[in-house]
Amino acid sequence: MAEGWARVLLNDSIEALSAGTEPHGVNPDAVRVMAERGVDISRQRSKHVDELLDAGIDVVVTVCDSAAESCPTFPGRARVLRAPFDDPPKLARGAESEEERLAPYRRVRDEIRAFVERLPERLTVGSAER
Repeated sequence: MAEGWARVLLNDSIEALSAGTEPHGVNPDAVRVMAERGVDISRQRSKHVDELLDAGIDVVVTVCDSAAESCPTFPGRARVLRAPFDDPPKLARGAESEEERLAPYRRVRDEIRAFVERLPERLTVGSAER
């Protein structure tokens, strides 16, 4: 969701790439709730962070809480910002209805959007707080 918002909101001011330490594919519920806001992430591909190690990364933004312990070191002088959002699939486990299952995705989607909207300012002042 973060890559999708960055591509839409920040256009060409940054090159947004997303990856994880355990890629699982693009989550269909994430695709659905982003589409509700007019953002198509269905063509994104789940990547492992190792695929980006030589990509000349300037800034790494970790968006899940577990990334604090498992985020790799990137070569060069990549700056790391931490934005620990809740994990929607974890929160949706055991949901008894579709609406209940999608609620955490929608909440986190909107939190990520707000973070991405303020990202250029954060990169200037150096703050990683939400």
